[in-house]
Amino acid sequence: MSSTAADMRRDVPQAAGGAGDDIAVRFSGVAKRFGDVVALNDVSLAIRRGELMTLLGPSGCGKTTLLNLVAGFFSPDAGQVLIGDELVNNVATYKREIGMMFQNYALFPHMTVAANVGYGLKMRRLPRADIERRVGDVLALVKLAGLQERKPRQLSGGQQQRVALARALVINPRVLLLDEPFSALDKNLRASMQVELREIQRTLGVTTIFVTHDQSEALSLSDRIAVMLEGRVRQVGAPAEIYAQPCERFVASFVGDANVLRGRLDRVAGGEAIVALGDARVKVSAVPLTGLASAAAVDLFVRPEQMQVSDAPGPCASVGTVAAQIYQGGHVDLYLDSVDSVSGRLLVRLPGHEAMTRWPIGARVNISFDRDTAVAFPA
Repeated sequence: MSSTAADMRRDVPQAAGGAGDDIAVRFSGVAKRFGDVVALNDVSLAIRRGELMTLLGPSGCGKTTLLNLVAGFFSPDAGQVLIGDELVNNVATYKREIGMMFQNYALFPHMTVAANVGYGLKMRRLPRADIERRVGDVLALVKLAGLQERKPRQLSGGQQQRVALARALVINPRVLLLDEPFSALDKNLRASMQVELREIQRTLGVTTIFVTHDQSEALSLSDRIAVMLEGRVRQVGAPAEIYAQPCERFVASFVGDANVLRGRLDRVAGGEAIVALGDARVKVSAVPLTGLASAAAVDLFVRPEQMQVSDAPGPCASVGTVAAQIYQGGHVDLYLDSVDSVSGRLLVRLPGHEAMTRWPIGARVNISFDRDTAVAFPA
């Protein structure tokens, strides 16, 4: 760790907490309404110190409202919001020691980079020498050293974003709030900034709440993800858990690509269930199928990269006809027409590029997949 980053990390205030308390932000039974619209409905969520927690969901799910409750832009109608051990329901924004990076950056166009970054420190009436030192340190951290005297209009989009991040970090916040900060960037710059943000966050160890509707962004950046829908948190877990073990249909369909196939419940044995799909028998968790009768219809969710195609005879989960090929560089996406698919079409993701010639359009194929990687829900 560089001396600059080490100094900044030492300056980050630690919230008081009881023995063994590792929670930086806690929502307890939080509700929020805007007129007749229920934005949040009994949300409880604990965010650990030093982690990057992503709030993921479609537009209108309540994720930005939850972020704004931490920032102090709104107060909850019910429940509690705590930063450390402090109840902040009615605490003013400027007293919460939070840093926020807005979607549109919200830079002052008439100010220099240094003035923009140091604005929060100036409002806190820090000595000029301390402001200059801390602004210089954070600009070095975000790779903007030497650009102190430029105005925002003289910067690229990525540089403006770094200024906004520096402004949020320079006050050494207890919690860093990021509201879809990459949405205005092109694909390549977005990927680069994601890597840089994650490196800075890990270096400083600052607790970060990140809002996005981009599933791939959430999977690549997060320590944990809270998937939201209709004002509720539907599942919380590490990215691998959210992707491989979704707890409900919405999470399975929203996070990543998924094929949905028609199956029948064969039997339940302890915590496992066996689903019949063509000639195949697939083992899945029994929890989502609790109370379902034998032979009941179920929908089986399978990721595209977990499926294989073959022209060899033998047991298979389904059969299909190649309808389209999409070359993606490192892999090929095959779209297969299949009567076993709920949508009538399956997506199979195969590594390499040989699939383009081996499985031409119109080819009839057998479809199988790893038997322990699927999840099932009542149809």
